[in-house]
Amino acid sequence: MSISLLSNTYNRQNWEDAEFPILCQTCLGDNPYIRMMKERYGQECKICNRPFTIFRWCPGARMRFKKTEICQTCSKLKNVCQTCLLDLEFGLPVQVRDEALQITDTIPKGQVNKEYFTQNAEAEMALEQTPQPYGQLAKAQPPSDVLMKLARSAPYYKRNQPHICSFYVKGECKRGEECPYRHEKPTDPDDPLSNQNIRDRFYGVNDPVAEKLLSRYKELPQLETPEDKTVTTLYIGNVVDIDEQQLRDHFYQYGEIRSVTVVPKQSCAFVQFTQRDAAEEAAKESFNTLVIDGKRLTVKWGKPPSAQGSSGRPGEGGAFETNYEPVPGLPTVVPMPSNELKTDFFGLSSSSSSSNVGVSATTTSFLPPPPMPPPDLGDYTSSLSYGHMSMTNPSSMPPPLSSLRTGVHYPSQDPSRVGSTASHGKANE
Repeated sequence: MSISLLSNTYNRQNWEDAEFPILCQTCLGDNPYIRMMKERYGQECKICNRPFTIFRWCPGARMRFKKTEICQTCSKLKNVCQTCLLDLEFGLPVQVRDEALQITDTIPKGQVNKEYFTQNAEAEMALEQTPQPYGQLAKAQPPSDVLMKLARSAPYYKRNQPHICSFYVKGECKRGEECPYRHEKPTDPDDPLSNQNIRDRFYGVNDPVAEKLLSRYKELPQLETPEDKTVTTLYIGNVVDIDEQQLRDHFYQYGEIRSVTVVPKQSCAFVQFTQRDAAEEAAKESFNTLVIDGKRLTVKWGKPPSAQGSSGRPGEGGAFETNYEPVPGLPTVVPMPSNELKTDFFGLSSSSSSSNVGVSATTTSFLPPPPMPPPDLGDYTSSLSYGHMSMTNPSSMPPPLSSLRTGVHYPSQDPSRVGSTASHGKANE
């Protein structure tokens, strides 16, 4: 029930007046020149029913206008955004955060008790010089495994998309691309995400988005412990601009460290413990939760020594990579030559080498080249000698050049043609 702005009630002095809202990065948008519309006491808080100052703005191009839904006092009690009611630090629903940090809700839900609790909490927060979470949230333990795996590290601007055009669903929208709403089909009405309540989101009860995230966390892969008890090495991936001392300072809390090896070329490191129990505890506590110097690192078990000897290059998940099976259809590897063929550069057979057994190995004999024939100005074919061919044996002589001419290939070779070599020779005679 709304409260009239003109009514003179006793709690009007508790109405909230603010200069800027408490928003997450996603709801604020990526526009650095954002413009907001402010209205004092323009709406009641949907949790405590007190009038507060509302803000309305557009996060960016092709996005819907957003406005604050709850007052700043309720936002500080739960450390949530005034618009989406998600946690300001992790970007998760209140139900997921409270279950991970083991926090129980102490905010009363009755109208009178809720108003009394809100006034006392607002007075306590006004005495604090530095803003900090209120109640059990300020005393909560460090972020757990659930929060580190499900938390958002970057804004999710898809949540600011316009609503679905109802005329498009009916097939009657005529504005086309100029329509500020989305032209998409709606989701299944039986989908649990289509029925969300802002009060359930604030109190962390029966939130369908939180139940979906918790079920997704249960389906995440777990780090399997190797059966070989001699493995005490952990593989650390994504090691960029992180030195050995930073890794040693983090993992020393789990047990004594034998060695820390950083491989800058592979952007990885290997941490070896002296005890297997210390390595198991470090792997359990650091899997998907290890953050050093603002960088999220991957943690895996190293490979046993038997697998390390199969290859000589460091790889992911262990100290060395494994050899893969050969691809069928590719040529096989050429075998190495034997010791006998390594000195046989000219491919000499073994028979020729066996015939020269009597020759001394220390002396090397060379045959002299055949003598050159004396020059002869006679017939070219008769004076030609080939060294090993005898002039007395005509069969060993090569055929004359005239016999190698098989026919006329060009017109200039025809003796009967005018201008050929033969005709010029006869004319000169």
